[in-house]
Amino acid sequence: MKKGLMVPLIVILAVVFVFGAAKDTIVRVSVEKGTEAVTGLKLKMKGINVGIIKTMVGIKDLKLYNPPGYEDKVMLDMPEIYVDYDLGAIIGGKIHLPEVRIHLKEFMVVKNRYGELNLDSLKVVKDAEEEKEEKAPAEKPAKKEGKAPELQIDVLELKIGKVVYKDYSKGGEPEVKEFNINIDERYENIDDPSKLVSLIVVKALTGTSIGNLTNFDVGALEGGLGDTLASAQEVMGQAQVQATETASKAVGQAQDAAKKAADEAAESVKEMFKSPFGEKK
Repeated sequence: MKKGLMVPLIVILAVVFVFGAAKDTIVRVSVEKGTEAVTGLKLKMKGINVGIIKTMVGIKDLKLYNPPGYEDKVMLDMPEIYVDYDLGAIIGGKIHLPEVRIHLKEFMVVKNRYGELNLDSLKVVKDAEEEKEEKAPAEKPAKKEGKAPELQIDVLELKIGKVVYKDYSKGGEPEVKEFNINIDERYENIDDPSKLVSLIVVKALTGTSIGNLTNFDVGALEGGLGDTLASAQEVMGQAQVQATETASKAVGQAQDAAKKAADEAAESVKEMFKSPFGEKK
């Protein structure tokens, strides 16, 4: 009996060992292929650490690459991404991520020597342009894409450091403009991977003049982010209200303390100037 139990136990341990050794590679390939499907561009990473007991994924040095034909190879430089995942939901076929933290160090916007903008190669931008075209439903080509897996990000923390614009279209050395936007914001309830990509592009460009310099329509991407952007504004609004209430309370307490101190000082002065000869025996 004991010998019969040993065989399946060894098999289970072997499977666990193989999965433990290969899990990082499996997740790496899944992330790279999934990103390519959503963005239309290649993504590579240097390091990844996937936890099993602790459901987290740490990814180091991610780079999203421009398509061929651009002088600068990298579009997005992301030193670190942290993901907390729901293993049960993923087994059930839904990607549920309770928390995602993205650190985007540099966003490179490039216009090549042919006047082509690297942003236009993003799948979300192409889809937004297709929606703007006035075509009858019958004239639209049928999409053969399979159903994308369900996605739910409960909380997203997004940091964007710098946006750089390079224009090679005039020949010679490129015209370069840098924008240190230093965004550090929090968003809630993102339910579509395309929304995540659109959000990053919109937040990176909104604080710059790149849209005007390149005639890039940021509003076309922003239109589908109403709920996501509203959630961030609401969080910021609540923080602002709490800060205002705290400041008002502090001011009120300071005024009360100042009034009390003034009354005590006045009483002390009054006592000092009382004449002892005025007292009757």
